[in-house]
Amino acid sequence: MPSFDWIPFYQELADKLLPFKNDRQSLVEKLKNVYAKLGFDFPKMKLEEEDDDEIDPFTVFGMFNKISSRIRRIKIAHGIAEALDVQKEVPKEFDGVPRLFPLQAIVFRWNLPSRIKESEALWTIFAAAIVYADSKTSLNRKTFIDAYNVVKDMKGLKWRLSTGLFWARPLSYLSLDSPTRKFLTNAKDIFREDSGVIPQITEPPCGELYLETCDLIRNYIASNKGSFSSFPDMSYRAFEAEYGSDSAELDEAKRYWLYAPGANADHWEEFYKKGIMAIGWEEIGDLSQFSSQKEIQDAMKRAFGSDKSYTQASHMTWQFANVIKPGDVVFVKKGTSALVGRGEITEDSTYYYDDAKPDFNNVRRIKWTHKGEWSLPQPGPLKTLTDITDFTYMVEPIEEYFVDEYSDKKNPQIIEAVKNPPYNSGDFLNEVYMDADDYRRLIAVLKAKKNVVLQGAPGVGKTFAAKRLAYSMMGEKDEERVAMVQFHQSYSYEDFIMGFRPTENGFKLNRGAFYEFCKKAEEDPDNEYFFIIDEINRGNLSKIFGELFMLIERDKRGVELRILYSNEKFSVPRNVYLIGMMNTADRSLAMLDFALRRRFAFFELKPGFETEGFGEYQKRLASKKFDALIGVVKKLNETIESDDSLGKGFCIGRGFFCGLTPESVDARLANIVDYELIPLLQEYWYDEPLNVDEWAGNLRAAIQ
Repeated sequence: MPSFDWIPFYQELADKLLPFKNDRQSLVEKLKNVYAKLGFDFPKMKLEEEDDDEIDPFTVFGMFNKISSRIRRIKIAHGIAEALDVQKEVPKEFDGVPRLFPLQAIVFRWNLPSRIKESEALWTIFAAAIVYADSKTSLNRKTFIDAYNVVKDMKGLKWRLSTGLFWARPLSYLSLDSPTRKFLTNAKDIFREDSGVIPQITEPPCGELYLETCDLIRNYIASNKGSFSSFPDMSYRAFEAEYGSDSAELDEAKRYWLYAPGANADHWEEFYKKGIMAIGWEEIGDLSQFSSQKEIQDAMKRAFGSDKSYTQASHMTWQFANVIKPGDVVFVKKGTSALVGRGEITEDSTYYYDDAKPDFNNVRRIKWTHKGEWSLPQPGPLKTLTDITDFTYMVEPIEEYFVDEYSDKKNPQIIEAVKNPPYNSGDFLNEVYMDADDYRRLIAVLKAKKNVVLQGAPGVGKTFAAKRLAYSMMGEKDEERVAMVQFHQSYSYEDFIMGFRPTENGFKLNRGAFYEFCKKAEEDPDNEYFFIIDEINRGNLSKIFGELFMLIERDKRGVELRILYSNEKFSVPRNVYLIGMMNTADRSLAMLDFALRRRFAFFELKPGFETEGFGEYQKRLASKKFDALIGVVKKLNETIESDDSLGKGFCIGRGFFCGLTPESVDARLANIVDYELIPLLQEYWYDEPLNVDEWAGNLRAAIQ
């Protein structure tokens, strides 16, 4: 029988973490001390020369909830418990606890200018989850949903958000890891037919849908109809169904290697076809004859002279012959900035010396799993072979190209090239619900001006439309050519372009998001790149753009200008488009800087209920309640537009109603009305409560 004695420990640990929300550096120091006492390497969250001064609570849980031995997990959990004064007994078994691959255990993206903002957002949802789990009021539920929706689309997070929530409160939140999703997909074999609980979740849900799913399954469990007693029990059964009862201990020894098959990967095609990886240094002979790295080092000195130490070379060759082992993953690099393949070391990948080869005589067999071309997230080392296991900042984004959590490692897909899904104007109109003529005008404006601001009322889908506008112009969904930032009052030139940041030893020059994006686009002049700025009217624009105000103009593209913090000249490439977004219903914002207005075109997004795309969507839902509600919202918009204190910039958009399915539409309408539309009207008519009451009644009556 499975044991769930770990639940009290996990819940108390979550409580103990909360006070560190505003003192993360102190938490990092405590965790470093834990690892030092245990003799383990602390997970690297940043480049070596920078401080590890940022962490999120889910990453703390991930430290002992990643795939590793049970003993190691218990040791780390003990150390953390002692450091944070957790009183509950440290578990000896972890039945039903979902785990992450080691490279996924650091949740926030340390290497982006937005890392502090993302970490803050993760702490916010963590705190909101604990509060709502312990007190399920409607206000706490709304707070949770709002916080959840802020982080749910964070790049690389995907399903791990639900797993982190499960760790914090395992009786309240369902982990939507891969085994559990498959378990739910086969719900007809698990839930009784009369339960009405067969959730279909194909992509990470919004906060409201996630809680609804948790509620449905929790209520089903409480009815005693199910074959399991709790979310942890369900998680345990899902994992057992996926991997079998003998799979509780997964291999902790997997290591990640960065490997160069010759200068500029000039032997890659040969090695790929032969299923081998090989290195040189054949002058010292068969590496298996040496019993230590020191012996290899001495042999190199004899062969090439003793004027060099050969420390790195001997270490690399020793690792190639003796350290690499089955289960390890090898990434193939070309130069210092590109990847061309991936492979896995298998049981028959033992080292051998092939004296029949003219060079590269030191050989291992390997199962190549991928072949194509990808970019390295950071410039790679010059060495032929480097163990990058502990460099999570490099491994995580690389492996994201190839591996999803709990993927089928036995049958990896062979990829000859990275192909992005195609995306055209028809796809845009089907998803964004914009009139075709408006879409053509928007494309023409953006191409002519290079810079456009999408403005509109709440819920018109500005963010959603911006990315898909970029995809439609590119003809494919290429995430590598799209970047997004959000302006706020503290956002600065140093965040956007370049600036000095304090370090332990002084100051370091950091390059900002827009600078890095432009440099990337500059290297690929044949393709279009799109930089999206959310809440563009919330930042101090003169402060953020600085001298770049001139460079973003269409006729100034390619013109070089010496930038503030560096002795280099910088230009905005011609293939970069800027898409800004602003909410016209925000009363707190001042007028836009005239310099920005002169350099951007402004395009207003309409509510979109009259478009052909939304009409087709409405037909697919086939809901009388939905039809009635949309009818009321259209009339409400007429009232809002005619109100002298509001106007068309405050009209309610279709975004509030998107993402519904025929199965979920009627159940979700009440929440949309009560927790999204009515609070918005209370903000609009804060001094006219009778208006709010009248339209709240109309909206609720439509879905009765």
